[in-house]
Amino acid sequence: MDPDSRGTVRTDRHERTIPLDSAPRRRGLIGRARRLGRFTAVIAVIAAAVIGIVLALSAVHLLPQFRNPLAETTVDRSSPALLKSISALSRYEAASGSFQVVVDLQKRTSWLPTFIVGTQTLFVGEGTDIAFVDFSKLKGSAIQVSHNRTQVAITVPTARLEPAVLNVQQSHVFAVQQGLLNRIGNFFSSNPDSQHQVYVLAQKKIQSAAQHSELLIQAQRNTRTMLIGLMRSLGFQQVTVTFAP
Repeated sequence: MDPDSRGTVRTDRHERTIPLDSAPRRRGLIGRARRLGRFTAVIAVIAAAVIGIVLALSAVHLLPQFRNPLAETTVDRSSPALLKSISALSRYEAASGSFQVVVDLQKRTSWLPTFIVGTQTLFVGEGTDIAFVDFSKLKGSAIQVSHNRTQVAITVPTARLEPAVLNVQQSHVFAVQQGLLNRIGNFFSSNPDSQHQVYVLAQKKIQSAAQHSELLIQAQRNTRTMLIGLMRSLGFQQVTVTFAP
């Protein structure tokens, strides 16, 4: 069984060809793979270190912060506000009240259940109302001074309420439930005025609550205290304040 010059081993039964240089070639491939693995590991370590340094510098604002390129941004393209009118005020704002109201607005039909057609909106409204006394229509006869200038009687209008103002930043929709057909309709066409009704209803409820509260009584009490202090600072010893209807 002597090999010839090409590495062929001959036997009595058959012959087969065995490459004599396959082992060195295999060791060479293994060495290359190991060197490539080490090189890849070194590159990965360097890349991780660079990313860590960049993120650290960005966190301490030494480099610009990286933002999500797919993040949503809001652009305000509204036109400037237009001044429509200016009113001169001659009144005393005597009291202010803060109110909270929960609006439960339901819309339904009489012949279908609400899970098919209908909506229910829970809205939490925050608002304020101001009670004031109007001095713009006071006449000379509204102030009566005694001959010795020690007594004065003042007649002023009763306190009134401003229209309630809803705080849109603190007010919010708490929950909305819609029927199946309503959801399908909203999917194909949106109504930007759909929440307007709950805002209007909340404002009306706050106005009604202010009307039935002690805000007007407190406003007249504060107005009387203010006028008495003002008149006494002018030298009057006895001050009478009357609220006319």
